[in-house]
Amino acid sequence: MKRMKALSIGNLSIPVPVIQGGMGVGISLSGLAAAVANEGGAGIISSAGLGLLYRDFSENYLEASIHGLKAEIRKAREKTRGVIGVNVMVAMTNFVDMIKTSISEKVDMIIAGAGLPLDLPSFLTKGSNTKLVPIVSSARAARIICEKWKANYDYLPDAVIVEGPKAGGHLGFKEEQIGDENYSLEKLVPEIVVELKNFEEKYNKPIPLIAAGGIYTGQDIDEIMKLGASGVQMGTRFVTTNECDASSGFKQAYIGARENDIEIIKSPVGMPGRAIFSSFIQKVKDGKKQPKKCPFKCIKTCDIDKSPYCIIVALINALKGNFENGFAFAGSNAFRATKISSVKEVFQSLIKEYRDSSKK
Repeated sequence: MKRMKALSIGNLSIPVPVIQGGMGVGISLSGLAAAVANEGGAGIISSAGLGLLYRDFSENYLEASIHGLKAEIRKAREKTRGVIGVNVMVAMTNFVDMIKTSISEKVDMIIAGAGLPLDLPSFLTKGSNTKLVPIVSSARAARIICEKWKANYDYLPDAVIVEGPKAGGHLGFKEEQIGDENYSLEKLVPEIVVELKNFEEKYNKPIPLIAAGGIYTGQDIDEIMKLGASGVQMGTRFVTTNECDASSGFKQAYIGARENDIEIIKSPVGMPGRAIFSSFIQKVKDGKKQPKKCPFKCIKTCDIDKSPYCIIVALINALKGNFENGFAFAGSNAFRATKISSVKEVFQSLIKEYRDSSKK
């Protein structure tokens, strides 16, 4: 019987080659991350928007964000001895704070996307074992990061995540590329494997590729690994679990969604995003939302004068289940969720689906 091969990232071994996607704002915190790590996957805390979730600590968004990230990492560590990482978006204004905090708290890995993290290795401290994993959406981006990191810091990524156009949240594609087969994950994975192999052979360092965006079943894992991926990142499948840190209202949005409810929206961040339709999204389409001021300055690329709404407030509202004033980001398969289950059940299901698939 075929077993999933452990994912090795440097000296880190992830027994089940599944990294749980970092989902902000507040969707993947210590609760979900620890549960995933306890099942042999890598649990990821999203650093996005922690300043709002920890406002009781400080009204200062940046201070509260640092405190919140430390608190979540420590809570996760209390619940698991497994692999814990942090997802940090390059587009966040407090990117440097979140990276430095993650490294000082000795997380196992930092996953950085929503922009090219060209200076990420500069933050590593002497003796740090934190692995650096950039997210890309093309072979070209993977090459640029490898070249820049090697030239400037004599460092190569410990792994690379490719996020395809079926992912939830912000997408690194133009709107017309999202449905184009030439940009599909199945097309991107082999291209990036070839690109990374050049660096692996030249510098004698393995750089595993992790595939993300639209991976939902064990069969999906089997098929993408046959194309050269060493593991997968999955977010959507873990939202409808007991341990997910979102409210029951947020989870019900997934369970209640039909396939045609999942759509591409324009985000104030300047990227297209995939979300579940809500009354708030309709209001935006009707031109009814407009922030008067920017309370948090959380994203570098957000222009308050042109933004139809404040994204962080919309996502916090969704976290609480308030879809009159927010929306849920979701991957293309979110409509397939039918019930709330435990993280353990999800892993059991993924492993069984993988084995059944590999028999075919």
